[in-house]
Amino acid sequence: MKVTLGLGCDRGTPATTIAQCIAEALASCGHGVDDVQAVASIDLKADESGLLAVIQENGWPCRFYPAAALAAVDVPNPSETVRKYTGTPSVSEAAALLAANAEASHLLIEKHKLRGPDGRNATVSIARIPQ
Repeated sequence: MKVTLGLGCDRGTPATTIAQCIAEALASCGHGVDDVQAVASIDLKADESGLLAVIQENGWPCRFYPAAALAAVDVPNPSETVRKYTGTPSVSEAAALLAANAEASHLLIEKHKLRGPDGRNATVSIARIPQ
């Protein structure tokens, strides 16, 4: 089964924290990096060095969506805190669903969060690509 990843992180989150979060999320639903067809995030993260390093290292195609596009996606776990900082109530869940061209029922992992040793957070959502 092919999947997409929706990625979110604090500003300055190291690649190691993001990569660990992705590995944990994939393992929790029985998938590996070879199953990932694409990744996505909010356009505010298009210059995030840790995120870009992980994407490049894995050779994944990536799409960055504007807040308005993400806000239009129905997600199971909207967050007012996320809306306050980004303009959308969801980054990782909405990005995963947009990249998969899927609806919320295709989410395999809604929000897997990891706080790195430096206190910075990464969030990964995983969506199954409809057949």
